[in-house]
Amino acid sequence: MERTAVSTRPAPIPALRDVVTLLKPITWFPPMWAFLCGAVSSGASIFQGGLDGRWLFVLGGVMLAGPLVCGTSQAVNDWFDRHVDAINEPDRPIPSGRIAGRWGLNIALMATCISALVAWLLGPLVFVAGLVGLALAWAYSAPPFRLKTSGWTGPAVVGFTYEGLSWFTGATVMLGALPSSEVLIVLVLYSVGAHGIMTLNDFKAVEGDRETGLKSLPVTMGVGGAARLACAVMALAQIAVIAVLASWGLVVSAVLVSLVLVAQFAAMPRLMSDPARYAPWYNGVGVTLYVLGMLAAALGLGGYI
Repeated sequence: MERTAVSTRPAPIPALRDVVTLLKPITWFPPMWAFLCGAVSSGASIFQGGLDGRWLFVLGGVMLAGPLVCGTSQAVNDWFDRHVDAINEPDRPIPSGRIAGRWGLNIALMATCISALVAWLLGPLVFVAGLVGLALAWAYSAPPFRLKTSGWTGPAVVGFTYEGLSWFTGATVMLGALPSSEVLIVLVLYSVGAHGIMTLNDFKAVEGDRETGLKSLPVTMGVGGAARLACAVMALAQIAVIAVLASWGLVVSAVLVSLVLVAQFAAMPRLMSDPARYAPWYNGVGVTLYVLGMLAAALGLGGYI
């Protein structure tokens, strides 16, 4: 009987373009935006203390929120979801074989260490926030926790890290201390609302989730029910933001957030008419309006409007 030879040759080092693809730059925008909202909401000048100021800290924080912590989360997710991606997105770097062997895991581990180092250089509070974000990135995708298997905990974790922790980090980098209670309240509310954004994001993987046992809300509730819930969560969070901004006398910010919410309400009927078809469209239109409201709230908190 002919024996099949087993290769002991190590997997080749992946190409840079495939590593960048693994880290999914398109996903970096939300946490980078939230970081900048946090910096604005602090009310501190980037040039405080002279031209040297804190701009290097801000640049480091933007890199930490986007390419580093968010990029790490994408690498971790793709490694532990390689069997799901083989169904949903077989052309991804790991299932396609462009990142072979254990290189996917190695990249995730290296990115984790680099992220922790940069967070440490930015100060103790940022270091703690960075470690929390990295821990959640692994708990989201990796066993034994695999928080993403639940349509409730998965989006909550991503919303908290993408929006809340990134906003907190931006404010902390600027202040060198804990942000105000008002800033903390608003970032928590926007983190809660981001649960809806992440639920809409799950629409693209319904088939693979169903086949592999991931209980995303579009799978457990159906696309119609999940779309309604996502919109309700996003809207209620913004209504709460409007209420607290108005109660603090930040009327201009409250009005601006109200306007972007009205625009979202105008876009929701199209989403509801065919959620499976229009979820990607609403992710572009509705989510853009949502994050513009975040900036409006941050400008008010920072005393700019």
